[in-house]
Amino acid sequence: MQPLGVHHVAVNVDDVDQAVAFYTDVLGFTLRTDRPELGIGGAWLQAGGQQVHLLAAPVPPALGQHLAVLVDDLDAVVAELRDRGLKVRDPSELPASRQSVVADPSGNVVELHQRR
Repeated sequence: MQPLGVHHVAVNVDDVDQAVAFYTDVLGFTLRTDRPELGIGGAWLQAGGQQVHLLAAPVPPALGQHLAVLVDDLDAVVAELRDRGLKVRDPSELPASRQSVVADPSGNVVELHQRR
């Protein structure tokens, strides 16, 4: 097998409407309109070339799983999110990048990642 890339990731959320508002209004994702009826509440979002599927399902305990979003100016993003009243961890330095984290309304960890 030779994967071409990641098509989508699925994230369980407590409240789909609240999660859609966070991911679209706060993080800038766009809502897709092509989600078929799957027998479970949810929404499909687009983030650049990748999809994020939100599922109305119990949120598992945070054990390290997270969604990482690539940004071009981490300091500006952190400032913007804090201006919106969100709790955002101070950026940390890695050898080839910088990162910070914020939680979505269901408590899922979203890493904000900037390449150097």
